[in-house]
Amino acid sequence: MPLNIPHNLPAVDILKEENIFVMDDLRAATQDIRPLRLALLNLMPMKIVTETDFVRLLSNSPLQVEVDFLKMKTHDSKHTPQEHLSTFYKNFGDIRKNYYDGMIITGAPVELLDFEDVNYWDELTEIFDWAAKHVTSTFYICWAAQAGLHHFHRVSKYTLDKKKFGVFKHTLNDPNIPLFRGFDDAFYIPHSRHTDIKREEILQVPGLSLLSESDDAGVYIVMSRGGREFFVTGHSEYAPNTLHNEYIRDLNKGLPIDIPCNYYKNDIPDIHNIQVHWRAHAHLLFRNWLNYYVYQATPFNPEEIESLGNIDIR
Repeated sequence: MPLNIPHNLPAVDILKEENIFVMDDLRAATQDIRPLRLALLNLMPMKIVTETDFVRLLSNSPLQVEVDFLKMKTHDSKHTPQEHLSTFYKNFGDIRKNYYDGMIITGAPVELLDFEDVNYWDELTEIFDWAAKHVTSTFYICWAAQAGLHHFHRVSKYTLDKKKFGVFKHTLNDPNIPLFRGFDDAFYIPHSRHTDIKREEILQVPGLSLLSESDDAGVYIVMSRGGREFFVTGHSEYAPNTLHNEYIRDLNKGLPIDIPCNYYKNDIPDIHNIQVHWRAHAHLLFRNWLNYYVYQATPFNPEEIESLGNIDIR
């Protein structure tokens, strides 16, 4: 999907070097079609890295997609240049009257805090409630998935004895839904987190469907309202070296960290030994989401999103 993004966004040059097609705003202006509109709420500290990860997955399909990058007004980002934030990012107040066909809310390094102790929690839950009415389908990633399940369904999170860290095999509980079209019976997804949610709690909540899980990593994807919300605990968007960088970072900080599972050849922690097992399914996951739950489910008139019910696609 040609992604209509600012031509000077750093991700453009990075992805062109990876031979990934990205349509910038200069070329997109010559096409007379109604593009899909996505919002990406980036809660991660290293915002340029996260932007690039998601732009990589949202590219290369026949339709135009416009992306608005969002940040929290009530939280200062110290790891991204202010010039970059001022140029490419909006606050919630700038877009609250808008409607979007899709939205992605990233994880955040706050998982060991109680939800209500996160300094932007009130603003974030306001965005959650807004998205339920102003977005056709929203992807909640990692901590955002736990936060969304807690906010909407009172699902708890639990601290793990040690970090869930590596690339884990997953299976499908409902292989026939459109989100998983083309998926293999087993596939691999990276995880990197200190907290967990319990499948028993998910199964007890009316309206939640546990779509995919892992014997080793636990709950992976939970769906509500037929696909209006997906809560995704893993990181299919990760670049090949992301887990390596996290591993080296934690080692340098003296933190307890195991070698990431199923990641290095022969478990020898070297950047040249990285084995990527998740790239194909990551692209398929986001392409299916954009096709079936965004493009095919969203109304032509964006204001009609507010009156949408559950998505029903088979």
